[in-house]
Amino acid sequence: MLPAILVLCTGNSARSQMGEGLFRHYLGHRFEIHSAGTKPSSVRPEAIAVMAELGIDISFHRSKPVDEFLSREFAYIVTVCDNAKENCPYFPGNARRVHWSFEDPAAVEGDEAARLAAFRRIRDQIKARVEEFSKSV
Repeated sequence: MLPAILVLCTGNSARSQMGEGLFRHYLGHRFEIHSAGTKPSSVRPEAIAVMAELGIDISFHRSKPVDEFLSREFAYIVTVCDNAKENCPYFPGNARRVHWSFEDPAAVEGDEAARLAAFRRIRDQIKARVEEFSKSV
């Protein structure tokens, strides 16, 4: 059984979903990858669109509550927003906690072009962190 990584955010709608897709792309052969939210909602279509631009399909992802994973052991728990870091529940085992604070692209106002630009910017920031992380594990 592969060790697992959990990417945790508040809504599990954008940042953690993009993180899950990127982790799966870079490390899915070495880790089981999951994402969840402390207050899950639904996967944002903008997140699906900007990930597709990289050839990564997250259209099948669903927003999941963190409670779904409370009995699981993880090698790493990666929080991608400050709220998730502050509200991260206890998990069994000796998971290494990693915190990356990213702006919420879903909070950006404006037309579709402005929203997509925000999602691309955050996607690229997450991608850079995941690439760096993948070199260290």
